[in-house]
Amino acid sequence: MIINCSQCQTRFRVDDAKVPAGAFTVNCPKCQVTNSATAANQPTDQSALGLGQSPSTARRRTGKSAAAPLFRISTDGGDEGQGGAPGANELAAALMGLLQVEKSPQKGPVRPAWDRRRVLVCTDPKHREVIARGLTEKNHDVFVAEDTEQAIERMRESQVDVVILDTEFDPGEQGAAFVTREVHVMRPADRRRIFFVSLSSAKRTMDGHTAFLSSGNLVVNFNELADLPEILDRSLREFNELYKDFNAALGLAPI
Repeated sequence: MIINCSQCQTRFRVDDAKVPAGAFTVNCPKCQVTNSATAANQPTDQSALGLGQSPSTARRRTGKSAAAPLFRISTDGGDEGQGGAPGANELAAALMGLLQVEKSPQKGPVRPAWDRRRVLVCTDPKHREVIARGLTEKNHDVFVAEDTEQAIERMRESQVDVVILDTEFDPGEQGAAFVTREVHVMRPADRRRIFFVSLSSAKRTMDGHTAFLSSGNLVVNFNELADLPEILDRSLREFNELYKDFNAALGLAPI
């Protein structure tokens, strides 16, 4: 750290390793006048940067973390399950999608029906079931992250189309901050291929100004989670319409 003496204007260096946090004083080596200085701003404990490296870049001590698992609705009407082979309905949808691709009049590449959107859900546990079940019933592949590392690992392991984030996700590890940072540091070309949804208890659903200020694509109020699948589909249609010509020029299918 370089300090200018307020008395004789001498510039002198203080070892960064010895600089305390916050304000401190140091004597000029030439005129011995006491100078006040302040250490460079450090990230606070409340910020994602204050925690150090992101889980996506940190060197793990115990090998690779598990990615957020795929949510499946069990056939016996129970709660969520993971894994399993696709059912007859999914295979039928895939075949129908193949037939529909050839008939589509849409300009540019088309996303076939069998290519299900991949949605990563990062929320407080009390909201996971209703969100995951509703989106799965609308033919999305839903991955539910239980903690920050599962969320980051899923984003690294495979491309996701939609990220749904709750500010209360994994608060002990500041999961919302890390997931947000992971999205924001993407290259613009990759960021455009992810639809970022923020859940809020105070903001209005589909408030475009609020979504823009938070560098997201959509805001949904918790009171309207039951309608989230329809809200998401409508917003994605508008998003894809906005980027229709851009995607066609690059040969990209809509999200």
